[in-house]
Amino acid sequence: MPGSTQAIQEAAIYARTNGYVRKWYTDIGAKVEAGQLLAEIETPEIDQELNQARAVAQQALANSDLARATLTRWQELVDKKVVSAQEFDEKKSALDARQADLNAAQANVSRLEKLQGFQKVVAPFPGIVTARNVDNGALVSAGNGGQTAALFHVAKTDTLRIYVTVPQTNARSIVPGQSAAVSFREIPEKKFDAKIVRTAGALDPASRTLLTELQVANSDGQLFPGMYAEIKFAFPQDGRTLLVPGNAIMVQSDGPKVLTVDAKQTIRTRAVKLGHDLGDKVEILSGLNPTEPLVANPSGSLREGAEVKVQPQPTEAKKQG
Repeated sequence: MPGSTQAIQEAAIYARTNGYVRKWYTDIGAKVEAGQLLAEIETPEIDQELNQARAVAQQALANSDLARATLTRWQELVDKKVVSAQEFDEKKSALDARQADLNAAQANVSRLEKLQGFQKVVAPFPGIVTARNVDNGALVSAGNGGQTAALFHVAKTDTLRIYVTVPQTNARSIVPGQSAAVSFREIPEKKFDAKIVRTAGALDPASRTLLTELQVANSDGQLFPGMYAEIKFAFPQDGRTLLVPGNAIMVQSDGPKVLTVDAKQTIRTRAVKLGHDLGDKVEILSGLNPTEPLVANPSGSLREGAEVKVQPQPTEAKKQG
């Protein structure tokens, strides 16, 4: 069955703050570790806003300290019954208001500090940089909406995933943990071992196929994401299952048929019921006796009742001699 390889993890890295690219450090093909610096963004506006926010926070702190000191003095006056309780409550409310102003200012400073932290663009996981879309001095915007392009693409390729759509006839044979052989036309001399890790658990009603995910090890980096692959599943076979060569099946308007030769060297037509198509072999569920010899590649001139002469197939030794 056909499939296409994908990285086990892949992410598009966008800017989280507005500014200019000060410098980028990794290009395509570079191997990176989690947290490694990919680029730095210069954010003069955020820097100025942060300086202003810190000044506002200092001012709010001073106002809060003054309101607290005032409240302490008014507490002494209330105890001496020099001022009324109403005036004391007003000073207490003023302190609460100044404290709220301080909390808001500190929260704004924290927000801007986190935005400033986004000046450093880092890799989210170990992998390979597969795309770089920025240069030094380029203007970047926060987010991934609109026309904003990703700064980098990072893919983790030590394990590759392959998605295969398995036909309904074979869907019940697919089990997580089952092995499969993966081959690539570019590497004809080697087969790669893969494992079924999960299935969709339901058939696609449009195509009547089961989406199946396999994973194949790629620690040596021999395989690339996006490569076309051919997957062969090792479905368990019942020992009693009758398998015949695929070229012996004749699919006609009234159903599949095979030609057999009886003891009188006469052609007989057998209507059969087919099971799984295994490529070069096909399962026969009913309609054929396992002891009957079959006609391979039957020609259109062979008809029911035609007399033939069976020739024994030469052995490999005779062929080579």
